[in-house]
Amino acid sequence: MPQVDFAELVEQVRTGVALASFPTDTVPALAARPDQGDRIYATKERPSDKPLILMGATLDDLLPYVKGTDAEIAVWRQMTEIYWPGALTLVLPASDRLPPQMNPLQTGTLGIRVPDHPLARYILSQTGPLATTSVNRSGQSPLEDMADIATQFPELVLLSEAAIAAIKAKIGDFAMTASGVPSTVVRWQPDGWEVLRQGSVQIPE
Repeated sequence: MPQVDFAELVEQVRTGVALASFPTDTVPALAARPDQGDRIYATKERPSDKPLILMGATLDDLLPYVKGTDAEIAVWRQMTEIYWPGALTLVLPASDRLPPQMNPLQTGTLGIRVPDHPLARYILSQTGPLATTSVNRSGQSPLEDMADIATQFPELVLLSEAAIAAIKAKIGDFAMTASGVPSTVVRWQPDGWEVLRQGSVQIPE
């Protein structure tokens, strides 16, 4: 699919016409409307036991998809005030708003994240939260270069160079490359946080 301007990318993702890819602070995202997560699984040939991450522009955009007591949400918010935007994924109890296509095994949990990348957050602020994962065939290393993504996944919508330049002029400069290091993943438990994967953000275990 040809590279497109910002408005077209947002429209195609929001209406479910296409999947998209854009840079984040870790590796580029393969993104879809949450209720079209099954298309991500098909595109990547991804096993059903690997849930997708819901990425958003702000915590408040993501909160409707999780559920907890007021006290728990206060603790979660404290964590995000320290580490977000950033490479930390919080695995929390999912609300009934979560589309089943994001987690085929229905584990009752959801990983959420706000990326530390201006372009990613700018896109997410217009599309709303998106189901995301890395861009690669299952079992292979994540692709980090947008040109490689365009070649190997031609069906994905990408921003054109002109669109990226226009966004930079509006929100400020940003890099199109990232750390290449996966996010740290922590899961909420009744007695606090459990570290599932240590990434670039170091969380005490």
